[in-house]
Amino acid sequence: MKRAGILNRHLAGALAELGHGDTVLVCDAGMPIPAGPRVVDLAFRAGVPAFAEVLAGLLDELVVEGATAAREVRGANPEASALLDARFPDLALIPHERLKELTAGARLVVRTGEARPYANVLLRCGVFF
Repeated sequence: MKRAGILNRHLAGALAELGHGDTVLVCDAGMPIPAGPRVVDLAFRAGVPAFAEVLAGLLDELVVEGATAAREVRGANPEASALLDARFPDLALIPHERLKELTAGARLVVRTGEARPYANVLLRCGVFF
């Protein structure tokens, strides 16, 4: 058994398969998920695990060259907005409906137990060299 890092075998395996340019959606429990992308559902109950916890763990494992979120996060979820701004200075903001459309092209969707609106971010993978 692993001692550190991500212990969920489905998530660890999915992350190992990602390549440059692949996208990963980290989303709240209410985000509609289309058929197509691989989904690792971590939601246990409302709020568990939190969006911030899952995002922090993923950012320890991934190289991210860009991030996109719904512009609605600004007014509807100040905590998530502040978190995203702190983590991604060049955060791209688009309408929530467009973010949902882009989800279909994601390589991986990681669903958290977050129960606050617009706690979603689409990450574009980079390379470590």
